[in-house]
Amino acid sequence: MTIAVNACILPGQLPGSDGYFLINCCAALAKQFPRHHFIFITDTEPSIPFPAEKNCSTVISGPQIKNPLLLQYWLSYKIPAILRKQQVDVFLSMGVAAMRSKIPQCVFINDLCFLQQQNGIAKTWLRFYKKNTPQYLSKAKTIAAASAFVKNEITDAFKISDDEIDLLHKGVSTLFAPAGWQQKENIKAQYTSGKEYFLYSGTIDSQHNLINLLKAFSFFKKRQKSNMQLVLASAYPITDAAFTKSLSSYKYKDEVKLMERCSIETLANVTASTYALVYPVLYEGFCAAAAEAMQCGTPVITSNTSSMPEICGDAALYANPADFNDIADKMMLIFKDEDKKNELAAKGLLRATAFSREKTIDGLWQLLVNTTK
Repeated sequence: MTIAVNACILPGQLPGSDGYFLINCCAALAKQFPRHHFIFITDTEPSIPFPAEKNCSTVISGPQIKNPLLLQYWLSYKIPAILRKQQVDVFLSMGVAAMRSKIPQCVFINDLCFLQQQNGIAKTWLRFYKKNTPQYLSKAKTIAAASAFVKNEITDAFKISDDEIDLLHKGVSTLFAPAGWQQKENIKAQYTSGKEYFLYSGTIDSQHNLINLLKAFSFFKKRQKSNMQLVLASAYPITDAAFTKSLSSYKYKDEVKLMERCSIETLANVTASTYALVYPVLYEGFCAAAAEAMQCGTPVITSNTSSMPEICGDAALYANPADFNDIADKMMLIFKDEDKKNELAAKGLLRATAFSREKTIDGLWQLLVNTTK
């Protein structure tokens, strides 16, 4: 079987982002199934090395995608020609489809944020996804959703039957694992001068409700009088100038550490060594940061919205993300109640077994096989 993977990384995506999820999973499949051929199709020279297995190849076909019009052209003309030439059996893609191709296609939907949280999306991309997503889903022979929450969003927004959508959780890397006491001490010494810290792991900007997180941290500091730090860590660069400006006048700015462009190894280390993950975002299709924290045995405080309750179950404290007082209350609860903290850590480790990378890879392979039937 020849599997083509849409490896085009759209503007703004970095290693560790959704754009690399399918690439990483297919790299593992290529090692597991050496008799099958995997073709990674991209619009420009990849910023990270693509899989180098003998049964993997890369096709670079411009133009470089800088706007929705170029993406539409790439999908409508470049991709179909490559699929025909390479005699592809199935085309796997994140969120989009090649409308002019007759090759069976599998489309993975990570979220539908363009329907829910519109302020952080450029208007041109917003219009593009609103207009074209129904067509892409109609074209796909199989559809995979990152969570049951996303499945429900798809059925509600596009009237697609629930049984036409497969559930494929985004499995957590094995790099995320519990840390020993000495490792935790070393990480704290490196990043917070040896002090305990709360962690937020994700995109660092105001669109991810970080202003409310800072307000909650202020309330926590006033009430607890502790030397607890707040670490904001991300695989992405910080591009929100308004947020960094507001942080410069923040009362506790010296106790907030910004970490940008983090490697997955660094994110794993700070996640395993934190006092608790605090992730009060408004919307997530799959709460990867929480799943990673649970796999590390790290307690989780997160929002009571979108996919978060589905992913965390009873292994998290939930807060109303719109109410910074509620977020602060949960931070104080986990700070004062050591038994609760340990209980959440134990429940998280058990809960995280549902999101192993191995399960995701096995599920993706079965999905690809089903797409060719």
